[in-house]
Amino acid sequence: MKFYKNLYIGDTIRNPKKTRRKLKRRAKLQNVYVVAYMEESGQLSIYHNLMFQQRYYKEHPPYVIGIAGSHDEAVKIICRIAQESVRETGQADLTAYLLGRAMN
Repeated sequence: MKFYKNLYIGDTIRNPKKTRRKLKRRAKLQNVYVVAYMEESGQLSIYHNLMFQQRYYKEHPPYVIGIAGSHDEAVKIICRIAQESVRETGQADLTAYLLGRAMN
């Protein structure tokens, strides 16, 4: 599992470093959702962390963009990314915006 260098953290995540460490170990966390970029789909998606227990995700690790305490909070993170993208680039191409920032 790879993490975005400017990881977006939801307001309800109390200890981001600990949560990140547990996600790397694929620990089962009750109320943790992940905003991730999957190369196969080429878009951002929201996953409950238990999805990563499946074998597919061990072979195709996600690129984690954000961590949230609820699905609604994960949606807010995606909205925040969209607002930043439009403000800085004038376009709503979120993946291009995020991957461009990751290269800088």
